[in-house]
Formats: sequence, C-alpha cells, structure tokens
Amino acid sequence: MFFDPSSNMITRIGILGGTFDPVHNGHLYVAEKVLARLCLDKIIFIPTYLPPHKNIIPTPARHRYNMVRLAIANHKKFEVSQVEIKRKGKSYSVETLYRLKKKYGRRTEMFFITGSDSLPDLYKWKRLRKILELAKFVVVKRPGFVIKNPPQGLIIIDIKAKDISASRIRKRVSQGRVISRLVPVKARGYIKQHKLYSKNA
Repeated sequence: MFFDPSSNMITRIGILGGTFDPVHNGHLYVAEKVLARLCLDKIIFIPTYLPPHKNIIPTPARHRYNMVRLAIANHKKFEVSQVEIKRKGKSYSVETLYRLKKKYGRRTEMFFITGSDSLPDLYKWKRLRKILELAKFVVVKRPGFVIKNPPQGLIIIDIKAKDISASRIRKRVSQGRVISRLVPVKARGYIKQHKLYSKNA
C-alpha cells in the first residue's frame, strides 16, 4: 500500500534510527512493541552514515543497510531508508526529519524512537527544539537506565527491552562464537557471507 499525500487520513510513522552494526533482535523487538503500543502504520529503520555523537567508524553503510533490509524483509509494516546514507557525512536527526516530512507531507505524524540511554546526551543534539516540533519523541526504557526528570512532551514506553548490544555481537563474531539468538537469521547469513566482524576479514 502506497502513501497518498492527498489523503485526508493521518499516517502515523515511527522513525527508528541507529548504526545497526549489526541490526539485532533487540531492534526488531522494540520496533514491534512500539508499533503496537502507539498504533503506528509503519516503522522506518534509518541506518546512520556516521553517528554524530560517537567517535567510531562503523562498518560500511552498504553492509549495514543490507543487513537491515534482510532482517525486516518479512515484516509488512517495516521499511528501511537510505536517506542518511545517501546524504553522507554526519547524520543529524533534524535534517532527516525535515526530508521525511517533505516526502510524506503534512498529513503525517512522525514518532522519533530512541532509547533511554540517549537522554543524558540530548543537550548535544543539533536543533533539539526543532526535532520536538517535527516529531513526537518516544523514549524506550533500556535495562539499567533510570529516567530522572525527563523533558516535557516525551512519550516514555516501558517494554523491558532486550539487553542486547551490537558491540557484544561484534565481539562474539570475532571470537567465533554463535549469535543465533541475537541476530535475525538472514542478517546472520549476510555477516557470514561477507565475513563481517571476523578477525580474518
């Protein structure tokens, strides 16, 4: 079903950005729960090109995009976008939201999904006030993080997110350990095929 900007109906879209290095079952679990809890029409996964607040060089964007594409292939309400990959450079959420708002039109309500672990760094975000104007800010509670005095207007969702980290997955792959319970099967196949995170890569 294609979105028609001329329609009078409001389309509710979740925006889930991240490095996805690699995408894992925790990402999909959060997306499914938020989709249901907020009655969203779809969720768009947006791999960053370069994360602006992390001093890391991620796996090449084409690999991270392809892993997400494969991981969500069977979910009708999940999509993946290259909006930040095509723009290159550091990926700022405000610029991404501007582009998505222009693409989908005024009859779209956007929900920007992030984890509670990102709240302490919110003051570093580029044009945070504008982000809050362009989208509703959805904060998913992460294990071990306590939300104290959150800014007004946030939607806080407690869904007991799975305690899975991409860095732990990369380490397990480099050690030759299994990741079958952590990463979707098609993404695992891609990691193996392209020898990602392997010491022999």
